[in-house]
Amino acid sequence: MAGAVNKQISAASANQKTCFNLPSGIFATLLVVFSVGISAWGYQVIQPPPNKLPGSPGGPPITGPRIKLGDGRHLAYKERGVSKDAAKYKIIFLHPFGSCRHDPVVDNKLSQELIEELGIYIINFDRPGHGESDPHPRRTLKSLTLDIEELADQLELGSKFYLIGYSMGGVLTWSCLKYIPHRLAGVSLLAPAINHWWPSFPANLSTEAFNKMLARDRWAYRVFRYTPWLAYWWSNQKWFPGSSVIANTPVLSDQDKKIAQHINYSKLKHARQQGEAESIFREAAIVIGNWEFDPMEMENPSPNGEAYVHIWQGDEDGVIDVTLQRYIVQRLSWIRYHEVSGSGHMFPFLDGMFDKIVRVMLTRE
Repeated sequence: MAGAVNKQISAASANQKTCFNLPSGIFATLLVVFSVGISAWGYQVIQPPPNKLPGSPGGPPITGPRIKLGDGRHLAYKERGVSKDAAKYKIIFLHPFGSCRHDPVVDNKLSQELIEELGIYIINFDRPGHGESDPHPRRTLKSLTLDIEELADQLELGSKFYLIGYSMGGVLTWSCLKYIPHRLAGVSLLAPAINHWWPSFPANLSTEAFNKMLARDRWAYRVFRYTPWLAYWWSNQKWFPGSSVIANTPVLSDQDKKIAQHINYSKLKHARQQGEAESIFREAAIVIGNWEFDPMEMENPSPNGEAYVHIWQGDEDGVIDVTLQRYIVQRLSWIRYHEVSGSGHMFPFLDGMFDKIVRVMLTRE
């Protein structure tokens, strides 16, 4: 009896050994298939939907004028002011993050009285991937600057033109000061966005400013800087809140909250109509990533004073830290600094403020 039991145990052990040893190739195959499946699923999760090209089936329609750039891409633009031929001053406006050529500060806060008094012609355009401008998947600060220069040339703005950059538009204004200073007759940066990793910032100052941000924004900054390929997933996952700026819920001062109640944002839906991958995520990665230059290492682009550079900043701005802006203008003494007391990020919408900014730049008052 004992012998029979021992034989059964031995047989069972042999079968168990066979079960675990003989199909090892199948087990390895299953492991590989599982790993590939997880990788494929993960890849699909982090990939944004395809971009909706302007004028293509399913893409946004072309509703306004566009120029065709040398590489075949198109830039959509919008004109305002006196006729170009009659204009004394020609300005390019660089819209803020998440905006487009229909930005309300130009449409609503540049008065017709000032336009006619000074003879102003102003261009606002959709940056690549925004509105009705074709995307540029490999765009950089320099490539964006060259787009601006080509836009000016095709629209025949002359050898020099004026530039106003608001928030993210201020980033491109810095780039224009770096790469095409000879084309600029005057420049205004309105609460220009700042990269906390510029080498010239003292570590304690940039760290202190970074830590003032909401925790959700600090995490978003880290994602866009170190793992930009995760930007789509991070901004759409439900476990943690994403960037407040991307979600259109930034920190606003009391003054900003009052201003926001009277702004018509309906046309800004055009900004993201191609998809957020090109219009939002790629642009955020450019701002927060490694820049090709450090603005605080720049020399005066106009040493003879023929073109003044102005920075305007609200001292209660919850999006751009005023202490960093103050440090920048201390380093760059050739910048004319205007701090708007009691104001936040939306100070250009204050009654008469945008007219004042434009007048100071054009008339050097």
